[in-house]
Amino acid sequence: MQNIGPMLTRGLLISGLSMMVLLLGQPAAASNFGHWLTALKQQARAEGISETTINKSLNGVYPNKLVLKLDRNQPEFKLSLAEYLKRVIPKSRIRAGRKKMRENRQLLHNIAGRFKVQPRFLVALWGIETDFGRVTGSLPVVEALITLAYDPRRSDFFRRELLAALHIIDDGRVGNNHLRGSWAGAFGGLQFMPSVFLKYAVDFDNDGTIDPWHDNGDLFASGANYLAKSGWHFNETWGREVHLPPGFDFSLTGLANHKKIPTWQAIGVRQIDGSDLPTRALSSSIIMVDDNRRSFMVYNNFGVLLKWNRSIYYALAVGLLANQLKNGTGK
Repeated sequence: MQNIGPMLTRGLLISGLSMMVLLLGQPAAASNFGHWLTALKQQARAEGISETTINKSLNGVYPNKLVLKLDRNQPEFKLSLAEYLKRVIPKSRIRAGRKKMRENRQLLHNIAGRFKVQPRFLVALWGIETDFGRVTGSLPVVEALITLAYDPRRSDFFRRELLAALHIIDDGRVGNNHLRGSWAGAFGGLQFMPSVFLKYAVDFDNDGTIDPWHDNGDLFASGANYLAKSGWHFNETWGREVHLPPGFDFSLTGLANHKKIPTWQAIGVRQIDGSDLPTRALSSSIIMVDDNRRSFMVYNNFGVLLKWNRSIYYALAVGLLANQLKNGTGK
């Protein structure tokens, strides 16, 4: 679950990275890290994590300079929505997504029946997060989280995630040697952070383990469980692109402003092709992107996608890819 990209605060000067890298190489810094690690181990013991897991996971582990570099140098360029969508949902991904829908049709049907989440959204999330499991990250999760937990910028957040990762290992859900993922500690086909994995991961086939990399049942069920418990509405879609009438009051836009679809229709809002809006009286909002050049009417499920990742572009991409998968095959 790659909430880490747009979710996390970006910034800090590159000089800050240089200073951190230098400090990590100094004896005093090494001593400070040792004290910090000792305190972390004490906290892990207090949470009931076994001495075996603590020693195997934390002994001999040090901050990773590559993780700090990746954290400090996240892309800051601005893309238009069209540019972003071209990168995130190219035609090749749409074709691959339709193939995955066909290959997993019965499994997705079963999961949809249990969790009440439409299959196309699960496959869309899988495709955008990791290109259907092709790129899940290769960095040791514990090492990445130790680095970010020791770094003072967001230490509290990543310390909690580190402890959650230790619980995952201690519970025998995923071995430390196999727990690899992104620089931010997200792992598996849907890029769950450890705390999210602990709360929402599902052993769909009841084999005693949860494999978010290779077991599509576990992967889809875990994603569906997260969406369902976050307020997903099974009989609704995410939204649609719309055309606003001349003289539209732009103060009505924004996720905090809600109106029923017929009310928007009466104001003059139409589907992007000029046709009438659906007649269902769903609560909806209108958002605008690209300096107000494009407008979208979004429903409850769009808000749930924003819980997964707080980027408006990301949520739009998931919805638009899901549309393509519905048109191609499946519910």
